[in-house]
Amino acid sequence: MDWQPNQESLRTLAACLKDSLSGFNKTAQKQAEIMLTQAKASPDINNYLAYIFSSAAPPAGLALSADEWHLVRSAAAIMLKNNIKSNYKQIPESGLALIKLAVPLGIQDLNSQIRNYAGNIATEMIRRGGLYSWPELLEELLRLCNESGQGSSEAQEGAMVALAKICEDNTKMLEREHNGQRPLNILLPEFIKATKSPLAKVRTQALTAINVFTPKKSQAMLNSIDDLLQHLFFLAEDPVTDVRRQVCRAFVRLVDTRPDKLLPHLGGLVEYIIAQQKSDDEDLACEAAEFWLSVGVHDDLWRNLDPYIQKIIPVLLECMVYSPEDIAMLGGESDDEDEDDREQDIKPLFAKKNLKRGANTAEGASSEANQNGNAFEKLASMEDDAEEGEIDELDEAGDENPDEKWTLRKCSAAALDVFATDFGGPVFTSILPYLQTNLKHADWPHREAAVLALGAVAEGCMDVVIPHLPELVPYLISLLEDPEPVVRTITCWTLGRYSAWAANLRDPTQKQTYFVPMMDGILRKMVDKNKKVQEAGASAMANLEEKAGKHLEPFCGPIIQQYVQCFNKYKDKNRWILYDCVQTLAEHIGPVLARPELCNQLMPALIDRWQKMPDQSREMFPLLECLSYVAIALGDAFTPYAEAIFGRCVNMIHQNLEQTHAANNNPDFDQPDKDFLVTSLDLLSAIIQALDNTKAVKLVENSQPAFFELLSFCMEDPADAVQQSAYALLGDCSKFVFEQLKPFLPSIMPILAKRLDLENILDEEIDGSFSVVNNACWSAGELAMQYKKGMAPFVPELLQRCVEIISNPGVPPSVNENAATALGRLGLDNPELLAPHLPKFSEEFLKAMEEIDPSEEKATAFKGFSMVVAQNPQALEKDLLRFFTSVARYRDLKLQNPIKQELHEVLQNVLNIYRQLIPQFNDFIAQLQPQDQQALKATYAL
Repeated sequence: MDWQPNQESLRTLAACLKDSLSGFNKTAQKQAEIMLTQAKASPDINNYLAYIFSSAAPPAGLALSADEWHLVRSAAAIMLKNNIKSNYKQIPESGLALIKLAVPLGIQDLNSQIRNYAGNIATEMIRRGGLYSWPELLEELLRLCNESGQGSSEAQEGAMVALAKICEDNTKMLEREHNGQRPLNILLPEFIKATKSPLAKVRTQALTAINVFTPKKSQAMLNSIDDLLQHLFFLAEDPVTDVRRQVCRAFVRLVDTRPDKLLPHLGGLVEYIIAQQKSDDEDLACEAAEFWLSVGVHDDLWRNLDPYIQKIIPVLLECMVYSPEDIAMLGGESDDEDEDDREQDIKPLFAKKNLKRGANTAEGASSEANQNGNAFEKLASMEDDAEEGEIDELDEAGDENPDEKWTLRKCSAAALDVFATDFGGPVFTSILPYLQTNLKHADWPHREAAVLALGAVAEGCMDVVIPHLPELVPYLISLLEDPEPVVRTITCWTLGRYSAWAANLRDPTQKQTYFVPMMDGILRKMVDKNKKVQEAGASAMANLEEKAGKHLEPFCGPIIQQYVQCFNKYKDKNRWILYDCVQTLAEHIGPVLARPELCNQLMPALIDRWQKMPDQSREMFPLLECLSYVAIALGDAFTPYAEAIFGRCVNMIHQNLEQTHAANNNPDFDQPDKDFLVTSLDLLSAIIQALDNTKAVKLVENSQPAFFELLSFCMEDPADAVQQSAYALLGDCSKFVFEQLKPFLPSIMPILAKRLDLENILDEEIDGSFSVVNNACWSAGELAMQYKKGMAPFVPELLQRCVEIISNPGVPPSVNENAATALGRLGLDNPELLAPHLPKFSEEFLKAMEEIDPSEEKATAFKGFSMVVAQNPQALEKDLLRFFTSVARYRDLKLQNPIKQELHEVLQNVLNIYRQLIPQFNDFIAQLQPQDQQALKATYAL
């Protein structure tokens, strides 16, 4: 390579990287960061970073200790990876060539962390440039892996780590065909061969790479499955825990993709998984326990566990007791209701979508630099996306609350839950002796585990547990006063699981004996002196509301009183769950909430939070979502709060879109959180539905012209969740504020039509995209109802899109049904435009209608379709029997006039046309089923 670093520049950059990590000299640190930002503009910066990161010793004239130089190299590697990530296309060919020389050196470095960094840079290069921008890389890495006995162990380990990363980050690229060859067909046999390596790290990483592909039904996996299984059975006895963990992971993933290959070995696998689940290593035991979950939810395989279930369940129960380490951390928890929550305790809550209308752990990096704690925190903050080896040193093992992570205990309880659903009564029978021994155990960990087991089997074994509940429920209610907060917490959860039984008791005396004390006990725990118990109480209450539904109406006063007390008492984290309680109550009792004595208690508490909260607070998400449910429940009683809330939501949408625009034009700006858009759009929808039309119209008019302009921007937002909410709002505007929407339709309709194009759906975003298309179809149908003849210019494209959707077998049923409904409704006012195309969609339309439950939407769609048929009756020849059958079977007892009468008249008219057209009409009718002939003659004048 011709390029050589300028020694002075090299020393300056190395010194800057060192100073940027200094936790002691803040001035030097700040100055170094400024200089590094300026250095990014230098065309040679990546050459220098590659040179530093791949050099085992510091440049002459720079006095750094080995630890300091290691940190400088680490910082250079992270900066280089970030530059490749953000500016790959700007790096000149000569710079890329130098990086390609540096990476293999890093992969063979003596320091494991530098080897990890080299793997991260390699995978980023492939991710940005594609596999064929560096075709020799995979070959070189495989060569280094296979040099057993010749190359250094560092080179073999580094190469396998890099290959595993490349597989994780570029899965689809490796599975695709390039020049008639799929890279995975070559790689997978090599990885299987590498599992025989004498080096434990190589075996582990080879399995890690293989496990990227075990959940997929690729040709390569099909070709190699027998060889892989043979190696897995051999590795099952490997002395290294990490290897056995990956073996367990492979078996778990093969349950879904190759159950046929596991079935003959199921007896041996059960023994093996039980042995691994009893391991002292929590991660291995947890990985093994996942096997029961996978088999338990598999459609066919679970039945084959029947002979072994009595062996498995005692192991699950044993693993559901907190470990000694967890007991030390959790036992004797104090009252902490007055302590503020730490920011990291509040998990991000993303906007839930209820809007359909109509763990690879990092393999430890080197511990060589653990003493440089501050510097590693700084290194971590430099990194955009943490990868293996970059911030492992920050993971302080054992510091995480056992209730906040996925553990062997939780996994075992989940498996018991699944088995209870699979096998029912026998599971409860087998745990009954355990419950009798442990529910009243003197040691709280055993008491707690027994309550957890009882809760876990609730849904699967309810029928056989019910006879025991009159005895169990009062005892559980007494445990709500247990001195151990952990026991009170799990008791709340278990009572929530059995609340359906208590809520649905018919006898008033029994209800008073079991349901009222259960609800009262859970409400009391919502104001426990321990925050985790409060949280469990609130979650259990939301569960109870779901199960009890309208049975809660007589108790709404005390429930809301308690919620208001909780709003005054709760810290940030539990307040988020409290919003869920309020919205679940609103959803299930509906208009009852509008009673002044309830509304006047609840709304001031919600409005107090609304007023105290800045627009950028993440607490806005659950509050806006909660207010959406409350608005729908209150209906017009929401009027006093509507104007201020509506205006602020429009303003938040405006701000968010402006921030997005700024971030798109300036990489230094962060993208705003889209959940602000989603929850604001949903609340606007709810308010427009809730208020009397004249009031909704006034709100929209006062927000003009911004309102519909903002809505059209949201309809084109790159995020599916935003589009989904935007199209739901568009449909609601069609129904309730159409005259205000109408002037904007010439610009909105083309956006809508484009979104219905299935070509725009990407494979990796298919579920989210179909949710958008679902709502777009629904809104198109609502617009057709209101715009009438105004839809004419858009009919050709909408017709084409809807026909494509209902003709595509890969489209989910709900989307198909909404597209068919929209298509039928287009015929209401523009039947002559659809009539020439009737043969293209009649069969699919009629099939879709058969699946749709009776509703006004279905009636209007069927009416529109029948009007199209009347315009072109001959075109229906091939589907005529199906059409007559649909007419005969159309029943909707709830349908009101005028639509009921209108539909009848349209159908009578079409039948009259066919009676004139078909010479032997009675013979034709005789081809229908006898009950259908009878229904037609009874309902229509034939």
